[in-house]
Amino acid sequence: MKRTHNKLNILSLGFIMALFSLSAYAEDSKIEAPMNEDQVEGRIEETKGTVKEVTGKILDDKGMEIEGNIQKNKGKIQKGYGDIKKDIKEGN
Repeated sequence: MKRTHNKLNILSLGFIMALFSLSAYAEDSKIEAPMNEDQVEGRIEETKGTVKEVTGKILDDKGMEIEGNIQKNKGKIQKGYGDIKKDIKEGN
């Protein structure tokens, strides 16, 4: 029982750290031009995938770890697609 509580505490800490890093990123991005929908959704999916992947590692759940890795990589692809769209729109 105690081990489960430790894993849940670590999981909670990881989730909180991910949220703080996302909010810190949001503050930094205010300086730049606004992001398009694909960039935002890609970053959200990437963060959710990272949290899921770390959770799988903590809980020793290979299925969750793999699912998180896939979700993280799909988010990276969507973010990259959004970056390309933004570059084309800005003429870079």
